[in-house]
Amino acid sequence: MARTKNYIEEEVIEKAMNLFWRNGYQTTSTRMLEKEMGINQFSIYSSFKNKEGVYIESIKCYKNKLKEITDKLKRSTNAVEGIKTFFYDFAHFSCQDGTPKGCLVINTFAELGKDADTDIIREAQLVVDGIHSLFKHNLALDKNKEEHILEEQANYLVVSLIGMGVASKVLGMEQLRDFIECTFVNV
Repeated sequence: MARTKNYIEEEVIEKAMNLFWRNGYQTTSTRMLEKEMGINQFSIYSSFKNKEGVYIESIKCYKNKLKEITDKLKRSTNAVEGIKTFFYDFAHFSCQDGTPKGCLVINTFAELGKDADTDIIREAQLVVDGIHSLFKHNLALDKNKEEHILEEQANYLVVSLIGMGVASKVLGMEQLRDFIECTFVNV
């Protein structure tokens, strides 16, 4: 007879996501996950297979949390100004609860590199690709831009966002504001 779960997966994954976001993938042990999630190792393995499975679900949870600001960008009709607003929203999102954590996805690439577990990288890349598409879509609201310019500027903005995601772990909002303002001089 199968055991019944005494926890809600979405709730324990959100706890795991916050732990990974604060500490990184490699530093976070299964014991730390047990304590943070409030479930035992058997339950972790039963529900998520392994630490990688918990991490993949954490990235999905992060993407869902990020959805509020990505949806705002998706609805924007302000072209470059809409993207600039996204950068400000992202800077605040990266410092939730007063703790500068950066971006879970950017932290993943920085910590694990592109040669990490393919399922983890694929899930993280989906987030980056989604943001790239939103940037390109908003840039295309300016009908005077050619396709190759849209692609170049969307790439530039993704790289800028990655830089800001790393910087947001150590810099204050005033410095991030200056970075954002200078970034958009070039778009």
